[in-house]
Amino acid sequence: MAQTLRTISKDEVRGPAVGVLFMAFFGTMWAYVGIMGLHGWGNPWVLIASLAVGVALFIGGCLLIFASRELSNQAPYVNGKERKNIGFRFNVIFVAEGLAILIAIAVCNVTGHAEFIPLVIALIVGIHFIPLAYLFQVRIYYFTGMLLCILPVITWLFFPVNLTLMNHQIDAYMFIVGFGSALILWGTSLRIWLMGKRLVGRVSNKLTDDLTY
Repeated sequence: MAQTLRTISKDEVRGPAVGVLFMAFFGTMWAYVGIMGLHGWGNPWVLIASLAVGVALFIGGCLLIFASRELSNQAPYVNGKERKNIGFRFNVIFVAEGLAILIAIAVCNVTGHAEFIPLVIALIVGIHFIPLAYLFQVRIYYFTGMLLCILPVITWLFFPVNLTLMNHQIDAYMFIVGFGSALILWGTSLRIWLMGKRLVGRVSNKLTDDLTY
């Protein structure tokens, strides 16, 4: 039974759980960008629906963390030095992303093109997923990053800055990129949650097999 518990460590489940929490939070933030682009259209129901999705995913991530309590503390293939190295590189990527976003916002404002801010931020966020995918060896992050890079480009090429929706003018860039990014991140969050659930299920099934042996 002890060997079974070490097969999947606590970190292997909590890693996806933290990913679920991050994607749920930032997906909801992007949904709020989309809501701001609507300029009041659909309130308060669009906000309520967005919060409901974000909260549901956030609860799912918390349940994964709760389910990992009984697992081993040590990952079988990651030592303490490697874990610190991963943490350091994650912080570097995160800080670089933040600085790039700040610079992009400043440049857009100085050049008088503030309407491009949501497009540029989505592009930067998409790019930052590529090194994260390699760092954490999570293939779905490659798809998340590519989709987040493609979305603002398509929006810029095929949509005007403003659109009329049911006789109500909206900011198309904020609306499309905001809700589009939210759906991408929420979808990634759900996919990671399912991955975490499978890991927990594998542990439960092995424990059941050991108990009935």
